[in-house]
Amino acid sequence: MAATALVEAIVRDDVFTVAFGLTFGITMLWRRTRPLAMVVLGFGVFAVGDLGSVLVTGEPFYSYAGLFVVVLVYSLYRWGTSRQAAIGSAVVLLAWLVSVTTDFPGVADAAGGLVLLLLPAALGVVVRYRRIVRTQRFEQVRFQERELLARELHDTVAHHVSAIAIQAQAGQFLAGTQDLDGAAKALAVIEEEASRTLAEMRAIVGSLRAAPVPAQRGVADIEGLATADGSPRIDVEQRGDLGDLRPSVQAALYRVAQESITNAKRHARHATRVHVLVTGDTEHVRLSVSDDGERGLPTARAPGYGLVGMAERVSLLGGTLEAGPGPDHGWTVHATIPRQGGHA
Repeated sequence: MAATALVEAIVRDDVFTVAFGLTFGITMLWRRTRPLAMVVLGFGVFAVGDLGSVLVTGEPFYSYAGLFVVVLVYSLYRWGTSRQAAIGSAVVLLAWLVSVTTDFPGVADAAGGLVLLLLPAALGVVVRYRRIVRTQRFEQVRFQERELLARELHDTVAHHVSAIAIQAQAGQFLAGTQDLDGAAKALAVIEEEASRTLAEMRAIVGSLRAAPVPAQRGVADIEGLATADGSPRIDVEQRGDLGDLRPSVQAALYRVAQESITNAKRHARHATRVHVLVTGDTEHVRLSVSDDGERGLPTARAPGYGLVGMAERVSLLGGTLEAGPGPDHGWTVHATIPRQGGHA
């Protein structure tokens, strides 16, 4: 804006235009944090300059750089409070009346100038409303995730705690009957269940610090991510032994598959197919997600928080995650997790 005012001052040979333009440039620096103050300053300078020019030269002051006032009007309705918007509207209307009074351009032009000021105000209101709606949706999603994670914590830990309580009662009974071997076995089961409980709780707490996934999602739910229509098409294939997996392992596999598919839909160039393969053996479960899109620019797949969250979730279970361009085309994500969810 300062450059625009400088060019205008050189063309018109008017030093006052430079000061006017620099003043408006200053208002742009704080238009978000102090929208009302900047509107008062910008339109106040405009009105004072207009009145002063009429009194001194007999002609109204005009400047093409003054068109930047529409940015201040937008900022007032975008970032200002309701009270600030009301006060600022009065200031804008007063400045418009001064401009029309000092140099009346006709009813049509005067109305057009008012509409020109109302359009950025309406745009600011719309953007502000959309931002509020988006924030409310985020809060709703966060609330739902907390509720689902609480359910996951209960379902995961309650089973182990119930087993501990039963074995403790059995151990007390066996100790009372002098069956030391049976009591020792009960204590061993209690120790094993307690260790599993702590491991599951660490996994859930770790998922809270990483990227939490909806609870009750597992390997079986990955099949629900498949789509026969749309572009790209999602194919899901499962092989090997995928039974008896811990909830934390299944949740991690679902999360990685879901995030990888989302990334492929968002970033894969001209991809027509995304292939998801889940395989299980006696020690590990492996997940592979690949697309057939073009390689594209290297910066098109810069690591984001989604990839970091997937890596953290997998590492918390003692697994590894690799992501990068495929051997021939597209992008590939490989995750390997121990069946029992060993922890780093």
